[in-house]
Amino acid sequence: MNSESIEQRLAKAMAELEETEAAVARAESELAHAEATVRSADRSVEVTVSAQGDLTALTFLDDKYRTMPAGQLAASVLEAAQEARARMARRVMSTFEPFTHANAEAPELTGFDVDWNKIFGPGVLEGPKGDRRRGSGRLRDEISEDPED
Repeated sequence: MNSESIEQRLAKAMAELEETEAAVARAESELAHAEATVRSADRSVEVTVSAQGDLTALTFLDDKYRTMPAGQLAASVLEAAQEARARMARRVMSTFEPFTHANAEAPELTGFDVDWNKIFGPGVLEGPKGDRRRGSGRLRDEISEDPED
């Protein structure tokens, strides 16, 4: 049996909760002005996004955009924006990840369950662009490519 009284355990849990609240506030403050900037693979576009994934800057580099077909330019913008959002989302996840674990000092504080896929979408969890599996370059139809029963 634990030698601590319920009052001692409650005081310890409250202190841990206050420390956690302060740490969350610091994390929110750190991310309040955070940005991720990414250049497209063809180096024609640079995109900056906020911690919320909002596009905050778009720069066309070296006048390359003047000679690019519209579709290619659009693809470069989307590529850079998606990668910047993914980087920022992974930074947010990394910042808040410690709050998802149970507290060893106060087992009553179990940590937060966060569904990162629901918040950011499943692509964020795939890792940096270079870590993604290379596909066939075409979209896959999940229904028609499921194994037959």
